[in-house]
Amino acid sequence: MSSSTLTSDGAAWLASAGTYPRSTLALWEERPDAPVVLPCGSAFDIVSAPAIFGRRMLDRLWGEGPGSGPVAAFRGRMLLFAAPGTAQRLPSLLVWEEWGSHGRTASIPPLLCHGIGDAVTVPAPAVPGTVPVPGAPVVPAGAARSAGRSAADGSGGGVDRFASRWLVAPDTRHPWLPGPEILLWAAVRAARAAVRISIFPPPDQDAKVYDVSRRR
Repeated sequence: MSSSTLTSDGAAWLASAGTYPRSTLALWEERPDAPVVLPCGSAFDIVSAPAIFGRRMLDRLWGEGPGSGPVAAFRGRMLLFAAPGTAQRLPSLLVWEEWGSHGRTASIPPLLCHGIGDAVTVPAPAVPGTVPVPGAPVVPAGAARSAGRSAADGSGGGVDRFASRWLVAPDTRHPWLPGPEILLWAAVRAARAAVRISIFPPPDQDAKVYDVSRRR
């Protein structure tokens, strides 16, 4: 299974974050291409990073760390799903690391943490060749891949550069979620890498597949 495939169990987990999960699932059954706004703080928190820096964090998590929880791209930002409570704890850890000081992290935009009282828009469940909820139509693979490339590299071609999509989709009812310490580690590693490499992503960046079976 591709790591960008949202399963019916993953959709059920996302829906459980809301007050009326059955209504969310019913909406997705009728309109599987519809993004939905879900509250944070119960099932998950969200750490939102600029797209390129978020990709570097994701690369650190999968290349050197324990892997990641679900990850989505939305409107030029990377949404990393984290354990509840992360949004409250991570900012203080970043301050402790002198985040934003005139050092190696001075050029890194701040991370946005969303927890209790916040809500985020998550991508639609429909992905290439997949029916995540009963009765959902299949999205043509070519169209979805084109939208994905545009969202990652900002290319034109008439496709919305801010299109939302799953990079690592939830595939169980109890996905593993990283806590604040793991995300702090990934952010520091990504910040160190940022001073050594170009700000331009590699040409095949969007082609990466993360092996969810490696999650700890």
